[in-house]
Amino acid sequence: MSPNLDAKRAGVKTPPPETFEGQILALLPSLRRYSRSLTRSDADGEDLLQDCVEKVLTRRGQWRGLNLRGWVLTIMTNLYRNGRRGKARDGLVELDAAQDVAAPEPPADPLERARLDDALNSLSEEHRAVLMLVVIEGYSYSEVAAALEIPIGTVMSRLSRARQRIAERLKADNVITLRRPK
Repeated sequence: MSPNLDAKRAGVKTPPPETFEGQILALLPSLRRYSRSLTRSDADGEDLLQDCVEKVLTRRGQWRGLNLRGWVLTIMTNLYRNGRRGKARDGLVELDAAQDVAAPEPPADPLERARLDDALNSLSEEHRAVLMLVVIEGYSYSEVAAALEIPIGTVMSRLSRARQRIAERLKADNVITLRRPK
């Protein structure tokens, strides 16, 4: 169900698409996927998304009106990086504290999903972020370079290496070797 339908049923007005809030609302699906790819967790991804949207809305006056998507992606990436630094200082959580956590639902094809998850998780943070933004979200190299504050050549290099590592990882995990057609 779309957020707009939920909002209408709850009696909440959806902002027009040309407004700042409407543009942020249109970016939410893309931001949700990106946050989940960064955190490797649905729950942590939702937290990152919420923190990002909150920061974007409170810092609205700092937006220069050029590239909203790039600005928001930069904020999300920086929030994630800062959060990782903070977690590294916090240490581990006690096992008893995680006692009431619900187990995730198993995927439809657990072997294929596990192989792909393993391949994606084997990538470094930098390679995974570039891969997700270009391949899944469809951003251009220049948009990704601006969002991550890296040169465009670095984007191309990281994307190439990420694709190569995923292919090697999936090929190595393949149970049945397939012949290539001639």
